[in-house]
Amino acid sequence: MRLCLWKCRTGTGKSLTAIAAAGALYKAEHINRVLIVAPLSILGVWREEFEKFADFNYILVVLTGSSIRKAETLQGLNNKNLQVAVVNYESAWRLEKELAGWNADLIIADEGHKIKTHNISASKAIHRLGAAAKYRLLLTGTPVTNKAVDIFSQYKFLNPAIFGNSFYAFRNRYFDMVGYGNHTPVLKKSMERELTERMHSIAYRATKAECLDLPETTDIIRKVELEPRAMKLYRSLVKESYAELSDGEVTITNVLTKLLRLSQLTGGFIGSDESSDVEQVSTAKLDVLEDIIDAALEENRKLVIIARFVAELEAICRLLEKRCVNYSLIKGGVKDRDEQVAQFQNDPDVPVFVGQIATAGLGITLTAASTMVFYSLDYSMSNFEQTKARIHRAGQRMPCIYIYLTAKGTIDEKVLKALKNKANLARTLVDDYHYGLNPFI
Repeated sequence: MRLCLWKCRTGTGKSLTAIAAAGALYKAEHINRVLIVAPLSILGVWREEFEKFADFNYILVVLTGSSIRKAETLQGLNNKNLQVAVVNYESAWRLEKELAGWNADLIIADEGHKIKTHNISASKAIHRLGAAAKYRLLLTGTPVTNKAVDIFSQYKFLNPAIFGNSFYAFRNRYFDMVGYGNHTPVLKKSMERELTERMHSIAYRATKAECLDLPETTDIIRKVELEPRAMKLYRSLVKESYAELSDGEVTITNVLTKLLRLSQLTGGFIGSDESSDVEQVSTAKLDVLEDIIDAALEENRKLVIIARFVAELEAICRLLEKRCVNYSLIKGGVKDRDEQVAQFQNDPDVPVFVGQIATAGLGITLTAASTMVFYSLDYSMSNFEQTKARIHRAGQRMPCIYIYLTAKGTIDEKVLKALKNKANLARTLVDDYHYGLNPFI
């Protein structure tokens, strides 16, 4: 049985390696069926990658539609060539019985950090499916997003012999639990070498520097001054959020819920507890963004703009439409992702790409631009790193610039600092509170 973790910062590098491995195993008559499990947003990318790189006979289907339709498509996949089925993580655990019956010889977990949480349904299903397969391959550029404990679940899929089957035995061996309530795992200094050696025993890592001649990157933090009225509203919300924490149980969920409203406000919007409607309370970031867009257009440069919230995306799109600037857009609910990317990459009359960080950070190439503006950020290290890689990847020849719009004196600064330092923001904020500090300042 052969198992491997492939760590690479380039999407094409990962898929090419996986396709080459599948082809070699197929030609050696070791496999007939391949199951690829990937995030929903990039399922179609695998069809494109096979068309570009596979030099062997195969038939590939992407499982879509209802569960019944997916099961029927899988059952109909019977061919003398290599059979490849591509499915998303959510569907994989719901179709676990059918996938187990299909009996894949090789299972490829793409963006494998998606199963970093060991006790969720998707991870458990992938563990069970992997245990029955002859070969397993996990692909990710971020095996460790916030903390080293993330690797357990991924290695349980690859080979439980490396770190065992018990998460708690693994955690107790390699980590000290620190922070308020002893909830934060910190890798023991005495165990760093052993953990690294065990990880590398079945892993292959290729960095951008090693496999690609990519240009340098530059980070620019643009401090944005919220209008006096918006800043007054922000401070009031900070005070209210802190008071509410004092009156109830302080948990990560509670802290992040309150942090969400503060982050929305720094982007210019605030919601109501009674409805889903949002009110625009600031245009400070939009005004700065408009200047950045103007400069890019004057210099005939393409621009990628990333934001977190739907209201922000809609406001950015209205700004572009008002300026008669054509743009591509990927957010939740957009179906023609490939078309949107293609027109930005290839059409000189489409100078701007607008993307939602949670949905536009995987499986796409945006190298037509060398500048990316983060209008707002979420708290996911994985989303942060993956989104940045959309412009800094194979095919990029220009130095890449990342511009972060941060509202001065707000939670924006804390979020960006945590992401850059690879810190667990939620746990840090909870600890701040328990140590007598206001976590939102």
